[in-house]
Amino acid sequence: MRTTTIYILVFLITLPFQRALANLKPVDSKRFVVVIDAGHGGKDPGKNARGAILEKDIALKIALLIGEELQKQKDIEIVYTRKTDVFVELDERGAIANRAEADLFISVHCNAHNSQASGAETYVLGLHRNKTNFEVAKAENEVIYLEDNYEEKYAQYNLNSPESLIGLTLMQEEFLDQSIQLASYVQDNFRQKLHRKDRSVKQAGFVVLHQTVMPSILIETGFITNTEEGRYLNSSKGQRDIAHAVAQAVVKYKENVTTNDFLGVKKVVPAVEVNDVVVKDAIFKVQIAASSRSLETKPYNFKGLRGIQRSKEGKLYKYYYGDTSNYTEIERMLREAKAKGYSTAYIVAFKNGIKQNANDFINKS
Repeated sequence: MRTTTIYILVFLITLPFQRALANLKPVDSKRFVVVIDAGHGGKDPGKNARGAILEKDIALKIALLIGEELQKQKDIEIVYTRKTDVFVELDERGAIANRAEADLFISVHCNAHNSQASGAETYVLGLHRNKTNFEVAKAENEVIYLEDNYEEKYAQYNLNSPESLIGLTLMQEEFLDQSIQLASYVQDNFRQKLHRKDRSVKQAGFVVLHQTVMPSILIETGFITNTEEGRYLNSSKGQRDIAHAVAQAVVKYKENVTTNDFLGVKKVVPAVEVNDVVVKDAIFKVQIAASSRSLETKPYNFKGLRGIQRSKEGKLYKYYYGDTSNYTEIERMLREAKAKGYSTAYIVAFKNGIKQNANDFINKS
């Protein structure tokens, strides 16, 4: 009798929790997909040092090691544009990422110069800011001449003109902010953890980045023509060091964008009516895009969204939707922006006009 009573009491006590669990919304099971692109390959050797060290070989080894590191993360899925020494056309590399609906695209390369130049640099898509950036992009883009029917496929590009990508659309530039963020994490790790010479985050018109519709970066891991750096890049230790630094940057980026709802990851919450959450000392907005161009904040430029605000922050214009201290309302506006196609939109907070992490305010409320 006592045992039966205990069972009944346990059942009655746990019943409310069982009902609550039954009403939880399912977790979004979407995996975080990273496409890793080893530059060059096959009939395209890329740059070389004295004919003995080939860019295509180093890029492939580092790319595979990055994937090996990231696969230790249970919720990250890796897709490679190539896993062997084969030639993959530039437009196909972007198409692979687009078909995979990737969250990130990372292209791995090596640099070269007729001097003893050294150091690592990471590029995001943009207009060539100077002649050096242009020459780096031009060298990487010239692979298109090895492709069949390249004149028709790449008719919109003029590799001899720094302005050839001036027609970038806002939807392509929508990912610029996130690309810069990832590129900065990569360079930080190179500088702080590997003590590499930091040649900074740069913008240039890489065709392979122009083909993708997600945050994308191209890493020039170092100069194979530099005697010391060339040996480092060609060594197992150097390749593992670089791969580990890049993988750590990706993990940090993923954690950050998930926290800030870049990806719209759904949290497990009870399926009950939620009261408005008002935070008095913060103003919330939805950042829908970042662009180097200043657009009129008219609905026709933003898929019908009204009340768009534009703010010049550094070299970029940021475009915001909404302006409220009601977090419940800004979450609704975020869903609306994403439904309009701004898949990477996310919530930001402002306090006294200074941008803050939105979660800092929510966690305190």
